[in-house]
Amino acid sequence: MSNSKFENWLDELLDFSINDLSYYYRAFTHGSTGEDDYQRLEFLGDRVLGLVISHQIYNRFAKEPEGRLSQRLNLLVAGKTCAIVAREINVPPHIILGKQARDDGARDSDNVLGDVMESLIGAIYLDQGLEEARKFIEKHWADLTNDTVEKHPKSSLQEWCALHKHKMPIYELVSKSGPPHATLFTISVSVKGFDTVSAQANSKQTAQTLAAEKFMEKYS
Repeated sequence: MSNSKFENWLDELLDFSINDLSYYYRAFTHGSTGEDDYQRLEFLGDRVLGLVISHQIYNRFAKEPEGRLSQRLNLLVAGKTCAIVAREINVPPHIILGKQARDDGARDSDNVLGDVMESLIGAIYLDQGLEEARKFIEKHWADLTNDTVEKHPKSSLQEWCALHKHKMPIYELVSKSGPPHATLFTISVSVKGFDTVSAQANSKQTAQTLAAEKFMEKYS
C-alpha cells in the first residue's frame, strides 16, 4: 500500500524521519475496509496520551487537588477533544474507509476522528518511542491544556436542552441529492417548542453539526 499524498502529509506533520510506514497506514485504516485496522493502535495510543497529559497537567497545575486534575485529564483525552486536534492537523482526508463508512459520513465522525488520532499516537510510539510521542502530544495539545476545550455544537445543544428542561434534539434526513461523489445532505434538527432548523453539507455528520450550530445561534 502506498499513497504519496498521505506520506507527504506525514512528512510535513511529523518532526522526525519515519522508520516503519506500515504503522501509520494501519493507524488510518478503518474496520469497514476489511483490512487490518487501527483498533489495537488506538488502544495503545489512548494509554500513551493519558500518560503524557497526566504528567503535563501534574506539573503545570502543581497546586490543584487530584479531583480537579482528573477533570482536566478526562476533558483533554476525550474523543471529542482528540477529534478537534484531528481536524486541526487535517486528518479527515487521509482516513482509509470502506464504501459504506464513506457513505455514512464516517470521515467527519467525532468517534472515528478521535480513534484515528489515538491510533496515530500509538503508531508514533511504536515507531519512535515515548519521547517523540510526548513531543507530538505536547505540541498539538498545547492550546487545549488551559482551562477549557471548545464544545462540539451537538454537545452544546444537548447541554442547553438539558439545562432548560427541553426534550433532546432530534435530527432527521430531509433530502439527499447530487451525484455519488458529491452527495449533498440536508439535515434538520428539532427541539419541541421551537422551529426546526436545517443545514446542508457533503456528509450527514457535518450537516448535523451545522444544523446544531445554527439552532444555538438562533435560540441560545
